[in-house]
Amino acid sequence: MNDLLARLRDLIGPAHVLSGADAAAYGREWTGHYHWTPLAVLRPATAAEVSAILRLAHETGTPVVPVGGNTGLNGGTFAEGALMLSLARLNRVRDINPSARTVVAEAGVVLEALHGIAAEHGLAFPLTFGAKGSAMVGGFLSTNAGGSNVIRYGSARALCLGLEVVLADGRVLNLLTQLHKDNTGYDLRDLIIGAEGTLGIITAAVLRLLPAPVAYGTALLGVESLGVALDLLNRVQAATGGAVEAFEYMPAHYMARLARLRPELACLFPPQPVNILLEIATTRTGDDPSALLEEVLGAALEAGQVAEAVIATSEAQRRKLWQMRESAAEITFTTPDLVDCDVAFPLDRLEAFLHRMTARLATIDPGAEELVIAHLGDGNIHYTAYPTRTDPALNDTIRAAVAEEAVALGGTFSAEHGVGLSKRATMAAHKDPVALDVMRAIKAALDPKGILNPGKTIP
Repeated sequence: MNDLLARLRDLIGPAHVLSGADAAAYGREWTGHYHWTPLAVLRPATAAEVSAILRLAHETGTPVVPVGGNTGLNGGTFAEGALMLSLARLNRVRDINPSARTVVAEAGVVLEALHGIAAEHGLAFPLTFGAKGSAMVGGFLSTNAGGSNVIRYGSARALCLGLEVVLADGRVLNLLTQLHKDNTGYDLRDLIIGAEGTLGIITAAVLRLLPAPVAYGTALLGVESLGVALDLLNRVQAATGGAVEAFEYMPAHYMARLARLRPELACLFPPQPVNILLEIATTRTGDDPSALLEEVLGAALEAGQVAEAVIATSEAQRRKLWQMRESAAEITFTTPDLVDCDVAFPLDRLEAFLHRMTARLATIDPGAEELVIAHLGDGNIHYTAYPTRTDPALNDTIRAAVAEEAVALGGTFSAEHGVGLSKRATMAAHKDPVALDVMRAIKAALDPKGILNPGKTIP
């Protein structure tokens, strides 16, 4: 090991090879569910240095686990005895092209910084979620992150045109195209996106930029059921020409927990069974999204679809409404004894899942509590159970039940958080076996020694 670390120090400099106590801060995941001791933490500054590290790792058969902002939720950066490859120093924006509406950003660029860079040119990179202040380009592409605006802009994959990827043997795969159409063979870009660092290390990406909204209409609504909420979503989409940016579900029990833990963010009206954060936006100067919302929601109130409604009248009020939603992780992960699940469905089946899962949880662990929040516009539910006791076997039973109910309703057991370690058993149980065989064949072809993020994603 000492010889390996010495060679790594020669490659990237002694200050950027951390071991022992210096590497301790990298030995846990954000959730606190996983802890480990890495062999060392490496902090390269260029794609060439990443390439040199992987050539050496391939030569020696040493496992390598990439890490960005380390905001994952499924053990994707677990690295016991492995080299952790931090991409934080690959943090340059190599190019921004406002005319073509593209930006070439390295893997360590933080999402929130990317938002600011785009805004300087009157543009927007519309991917957003609660961890935007720490999540990095390489991480959100490796997990195909979603967030709150998927309903209008798609997930990370839809916002990426090209990649630079270092393969397991150190070769650099240059897919840094700015093309919107390219039918020259297999789409290797989409193969790497969402692979959680198991097929290659993303070092840079070409990302799409869009016109920045000049005005928003943001409202908090209370309705009686998810069915009514989905009817309302369709009504607003039709009235605004598809301008809905977010349609976020916060049920009454979420609002109660929020009021208890963050009283300054308590619901602005008596919480209803279904509470929705709705936002629309326009890029056209002179449009008034708030007035349009007032018209549409006024009709919905008269029709009895909406019981309560508050429309933000200032940016400060808009930000407070978003804080209610973006505090979800903070108020969810208040104890290590929880089971957090990330599932998605066709939009008309979310309500059925919640009814079935509530009943099933009561049979598995009477007295267990649940917390739900959802990107309702794209069918993605974050379902969390709080068991009555500390019992890993019980947690596994609950996780398996959530996956079974999701798949039975035509849904998926992983919507935007990836698979990592915690969902490998679920992959084995529910992923098409032929698909798993194909995934294993691809992994073997691109990483024959199995050194890239080993033990993750593929059961």
